[in-house]
Amino acid sequence: MGNSALRAHVETAQKTGVFQLKDRGLTEFPSELQKLTSNLRTIDLSNNKIENLPPMIIGKFTLLKSLSLNNNKLTALPDELCNLKKLETLSLNNNQLRELPSTFGQLSALKTLSLSGNQLRALPPQLCSLRHLDVVDLSKNQIRSIPDTVGELQVIELNLNQNQISQISVKISSCPRLKVLRLEENCLELSMLPQSILSDSQICLLAVEGNLF
Repeated sequence: MGNSALRAHVETAQKTGVFQLKDRGLTEFPSELQKLTSNLRTIDLSNNKIENLPPMIIGKFTLLKSLSLNNNKLTALPDELCNLKKLETLSLNNNQLRELPSTFGQLSALKTLSLSGNQLRALPPQLCSLRHLDVVDLSKNQIRSIPDTVGELQVIELNLNQNQISQISVKISSCPRLKVLRLEENCLELSMLPQSILSDSQICLLAVEGNLF
């Protein structure tokens, strides 16, 4: 993409607070955005070929509320991403992420997190410290079990469809706000589904089609 086209996008974003550049074959995060760290509220760079986020730049978008990098080639996230204290929506579907930064729990304003189609092998424990998190999509990963820490999750909706889950901690019934739990197309036996989900939890929608029962 030519520099003049990128410059035009940057100029527009300066006025609107929104920078959107999808389907352009970008292989790196546009360094030109450095000029807009103090006025961007939304960045959408979905459907590109970006492999990493520049640590020196990404943590400086102090007003950023929404960041979308769906369908890229990210294999890791820098710790500096977790400096975005106003970030409410983070969409990273269809990348190659295996884990989240240890500091991920510092994204204190985060409400919606989409990590579908990555390579996560476990439920990230960092999610338990996010008090405003409402919706988490971890579908299409490689998660095999749900540990006791799940009881500390504050989410309203948890999507774990199309993983490899065969074990679920009974603590999932302790999630204080969990209303929607999606577990379709996993490896669950009926005996592995905690009875307390039906009797002692806040859950009102439980989706379990395509398991081993």
